[in-house]
Amino acid sequence: MTNLLLIPTISLLVYCALTCSATVHTVGDNGGWDISTDVDSWEKDKTFAVGDTLLFQYSQYHSVSEVTKENYEGCNTTNVLQTSSNGNTTFTMTGPGDRYFVCGNRLHCLGGMKLHVNVIGNRASWSPVGAPEAQPGGNLPPGSSRASNPSNSSFLNRIRMDSLIVAFFGSLAILLRVV
Repeated sequence: MTNLLLIPTISLLVYCALTCSATVHTVGDNGGWDISTDVDSWEKDKTFAVGDTLLFQYSQYHSVSEVTKENYEGCNTTNVLQTSSNGNTTFTMTGPGDRYFVCGNRLHCLGGMKLHVNVIGNRASWSPVGAPEAQPGGNLPPGSSRASNPSNSSFLNRIRMDSLIVAFFGSLAILLRVV
């Protein structure tokens, strides 16, 4: 019986190791994906790793498209890799490298509504779980119109981490009860 529970317990531990370090980044924090949000400043103090998710929240006047570097630089919104206009779009960082996003409205893109992120390898390989992260809203240029409100990313990660901890200790209790 102990051997039957060993495999699920090990699977849970591996799952925790792979997912506990993933971060949900709300693009623009409370300002969201909007022409008035200083996306360049928002991105500067962030580290994006494989497994992280970008959450774009925006109004019906916007959309988000993933594009190539060339289309990003020229704000070409016709040849896109993928696009969404549902107001609540997520992109998971599946591999290391550069990713480019623009608003589907070319004028908004030309006005600065575009985002370039460099995705590094898995965060667990270079940073201990629970390591402090840079706080959103820091290092804004003078005169920035964006409010310095904290992101809900840390809150979402805390909920995910708490759920995994409860699942781990619940599995451990079941395992110890059987032994």
